[in-house]
Amino acid sequence: MDITPNASIPLLDQVKMQAQVLVPLLRALRAELGEARANALVTNALRDWSRRLFREIAAQTPGTPVERWRTMVFAMLPRLADAVDVQMLKQDTGAVEFNVTGCRFAEFFHQLGEPELGAVLLCESDVHIAAAAEGEVELTRTHTIMKGATYCDFRYRLKAGPDAS
Repeated sequence: MDITPNASIPLLDQVKMQAQVLVPLLRALRAELGEARANALVTNALRDWSRRLFREIAAQTPGTPVERWRTMVFAMLPRLADAVDVQMLKQDTGAVEFNVTGCRFAEFFHQLGEPELGAVLLCESDVHIAAAAEGEVELTRTHTIMKGATYCDFRYRLKAGPDAS
């Protein structure tokens, strides 16, 4: 089952296509409305879109909430290709922990001068994917490369159920 939109396109290529539209639109809105209002408008619209998207994908995916989360995450991995460098720290029935030590998405958005747009478009989607697991998956992340850190720290806790301890 293909649960990811535009699954045949590497995610970095898709994001670059989205940015071709979003960045000029955001800049035009900033010129018209001011930076704060334009940023808030675009940020809220993208957050709502991402929440709905991953909620709908989860609703169409069979299994328990944790199984749906796993399915969504593993479906995205091939689309990441070599866009991120991952250092796996822990993977068991109750936790998945890793660091992203290199991120071509962040490099791209930093080159555009729009890391905040990249954070909303990409980094926040991890939160929305975890939320689609109906409280059975908790993500803690305190650093992102997109926001200037040297790595992104992903710490997933999988709550009680057949897939978690």
